[in-house]
Amino acid sequence: MRGRDKLLERIDGTPLIRRVADVAWASTASEIVIVLGADAEARFAALEALPFRIAKNPEWQSGMASSIRSGIGSLDGGVDAAIIMLGDMPDIQSELINKMIEAFDPERGIDIVRPVSVSGPVGNPVLFGRRHFPTLSALSGDTGAKSVIASSQESVLDFPTADDSILVDLDTPEAWVEWEARQKDKR
Repeated sequence: MRGRDKLLERIDGTPLIRRVADVAWASTASEIVIVLGADAEARFAALEALPFRIAKNPEWQSGMASSIRSGIGSLDGGVDAAIIMLGDMPDIQSELINKMIEAFDPERGIDIVRPVSVSGPVGNPVLFGRRHFPTLSALSGDTGAKSVIASSQESVLDFPTADDSILVDLDTPEAWVEWEARQKDKR
C-alpha cells in the first residue's frame, strides 16, 4: 500500500478492519478474536465498542503464519472450530460465515470447510476443526494454512459460492481503485 495501512482505509466512512469485524460479529460465530500486530493502537481504535477479544501478534513481521499461531493460541479449550478470516477482504458477508459453520460436521468427517468461487478457485475464509489446531499452531513463515488443507483432503468440504467475493482482497492502491470502480458500477 506504499506506506498506507490498508486496514484503516475507509469504505463508506468505515475503516476496512471495522467493516470486516462487523461482518464477523453479525454472523452466528460464538466469539470473535482479532489478531493485531502492526499499528495495533490505530487498528484497535477503529474497532471501538465491538465485543471481541484481541490476540496480540508480536511476530507480525515474520508473516501470515504468526497471525494464525497467535489467533489459534488465544482460543480456549472449549472451541470446536475456528474460521480464519482475513482483514482485507471487503466483500465477505456474514451469511457465508454462517453457511461454513452449518457445514462443519466432524462426526461425518468434515472438519475443514472452504468456499469455492463461481469462477472456480477456492478462497477465504476457511473453517478448521479443533483437531487441526496443533498443526495450525506450528505453521511458520509467510504462508497461510494451505499445507494443513493439502494434508487433510479427506476432511475438506468445498462448497460453491454465488460470486467471486471470496477472492477479493485489497493489498495495493491499484486493487483499491479497481474495487471502488466496481462498487460504483454496482450502484
